[in-house]
Amino acid sequence: MKKSMQLFAMALLAGSPALRAQTIDKIIAKVGTEIILYSDWQEQIQFIRSRQSGPLETSNECSILEGLLIQKFMVNRAKIDSVEVKDEELEQQLNARIEQILAYFNNDHEKFREYYGQSVADTRERFRDDLKNKLLTERLQNKIIGEVRISPEETRQFFEQIPKDSIPYLNAEVELSEIVFYPCLEEDQKIMARERLEKILQRIREGEDFSKIASVQSDDAASARNGGLLGWAKRGTFVPAFEAVAFSLEKDSVSGIFETEYGYHIVQLLERRGNSVLCKHILIKPRYSDDNYKQAQHHLDSIREVIVRDSIPFEAAVRQHSDKRAESFNNGGQLLNPKTGTADFETADLDPDVFFAIDQLGTGQISKAFSSTLPDGNKIFKIVRVNAKKPPHRANLRDDYAKIQQAAQENKKSQKFQEWLAANVPKAYISLDPSLHVSCPDVASWAGEGAR
Repeated sequence: MKKSMQLFAMALLAGSPALRAQTIDKIIAKVGTEIILYSDWQEQIQFIRSRQSGPLETSNECSILEGLLIQKFMVNRAKIDSVEVKDEELEQQLNARIEQILAYFNNDHEKFREYYGQSVADTRERFRDDLKNKLLTERLQNKIIGEVRISPEETRQFFEQIPKDSIPYLNAEVELSEIVFYPCLEEDQKIMARERLEKILQRIREGEDFSKIASVQSDDAASARNGGLLGWAKRGTFVPAFEAVAFSLEKDSVSGIFETEYGYHIVQLLERRGNSVLCKHILIKPRYSDDNYKQAQHHLDSIREVIVRDSIPFEAAVRQHSDKRAESFNNGGQLLNPKTGTADFETADLDPDVFFAIDQLGTGQISKAFSSTLPDGNKIFKIVRVNAKKPPHRANLRDDYAKIQQAAQENKKSQKFQEWLAANVPKAYISLDPSLHVSCPDVASWAGEGAR
């Protein structure tokens, strides 16, 4: 199941119009009202082949075809079941995808055309049906397996069914909590930043190009590469102060200076569609001094001393002193691994500054204050508590329950999805090109009762 869903997602960006033009095309399968072209199949084969070394075995090519059959079956069934994808959501996701690709080309439309063989507008339309089908599939899949839950007993049974010699060996791991502190600025540092932006705003009002100035002067490195362009964003994307200004502007107008937690901004509104805006901005951040950093480090070290003396629990210190911008703030300071969704981190995956801060600590101990450098070059300061340390070991229920439970749940979802397919595919109208009965005999079983 997971493999076929991944293939469907990759198909959105696989291949090019040139590939389709070179392939002698024909319909090789029909699933209800959906069709699979020979070029669709070959496109995905070439896409997978380009990402691995060595030839692709015939069995793998047939697996790719089966993935396409599942995708088309899901789309056809979603339409029958009246699964809905709103036009506004489709437009937003299309815009986000195109903007992501354009950002890769530094917003150069000619390079985009050279790579895709067509304009941005034409490519956008080519993506439309594929993306809508992907969203329909995700909606239907969620209806089928979205409510699957796993009990502790099912988790135990799943683990006990794994052959002893197949139980995975896990690397050293840690569980961590943190308190994050941003250095404080002096008022004169803020004044200097605002004055710098006032001069920039004056240049724009005198006719200089917003994008050119943004690319050189903005402290938001990511958008500066694209002339300050932030891309399409719906309400709730930006912090409230920024959103209030962006949604209040007239088309092509430039705002005055305003402040957010990130610094001082000016915004130009390019276009608005309902609850979405397309805008550019220039951000100027106050410059931190070495004294700011020293004070921040001293502040966190003093908080650490209070915690170590048992004057305040670590979790209470998080609520009182940690910055709310830290993702860990709402978890009582606990760090969650974005790869797994659990609290476990392999030590090899830790940022170097965190690793060296906790390397010699035992369970329950708290590091001294240390700095981490943000992408914009500024520093924040942290203290980190080691909640647990796990040496390299074979997976077991006591130490690795969350991982095993997650694997058990994915296995249960896969089983339920396969059962759903087994119950519903035979009822559908599915026809296959006769050649597939020879080249991919396992796929021939897809020619269900409705096609006979």
